Amino acid sequence: MSKPFDMELFLAGMLTGSHATRQRHLRQAIFIQTEIAKRWELKTPWAWRRKHVAWFLEQCLGRRSKATRYYYLLTVRLLIRRLEKSWDFQSTLKT
Repeated sequence: MSKPFDMELFLAGMLTGSHATRQRHLRQAIFIQTEIAKRWELKTPWAWRRKHVAWFLEQCLGRRSKATRYYYLLTVRLLIRRLEKSWDFQSTLKT
């Protein structure tokens, strides 16, 4: 039996700012992880590819407000930095 993935531990060194900001990033990162896990059965961010995150931003957040998409994009940037990837999703805000 394996332990569930701990997103808080995964992002521990990346989270800065006020308590509310850290909690928002953590809550959003867990939501991103949950949605990707439901769709592709990928339990950890280490298994994600760019297409999985792009799918989340386009499909799960497509009907949300521009402000909401922006805040999720900030969380995605933290995840990308933690994964040490060079993915760019700036174009997803242009809609």
